Amino acid sequence: MIPTFWFRWLYIVILGVMLFGASMVIMPEVARDLFSLLFYSSPGEFQARYPAEANEYILFAHGVLGATMFGWGATMFLILKGPFQRCEPGGWTMLATPLILWFVADSVFSLYTGFWQNVLLNAVLLLLFGIPLGVTRRYFS
Repeated sequence: MIPTFWFRWLYIVILGVMLFGASMVIMPEVARDLFSLLFYSSPGEFQARYPAEANEYILFAHGVLGATMFGWGATMFLILKGPFQRCEPGGWTMLATPLILWFVADSVFSLYTGFWQNVLLNAVLLLLFGIPLGVTRRYFS
């Protein structure tokens, strides 16, 4: 059985992904300003650098990204509360594999496009998932 501490850790991180994703749908302007701060050290830099049409697309892209994160989090939550909690053979892999694939694809693309700051953000999220996944791996063998 998975220790409660690690299960709750994952539960909180997944809930955080879902809430952040939902906030990007509900308040895409805030997401735009946060990413502008991350990439350009200024929350209003996207609006200053790009024309209105580009900023509208950025808002749209953040909303779609947020919806995807919300759905991804919901899927992870269902896996956590099902096969992972029951220590079924595929339960751990169902959480770890998509996380690793996301991290590699997103980080490589971020580096390719010159947004290395996003790799740091990805690394924090990978660490938040990776610690409890690393510790709980032995319960699935």
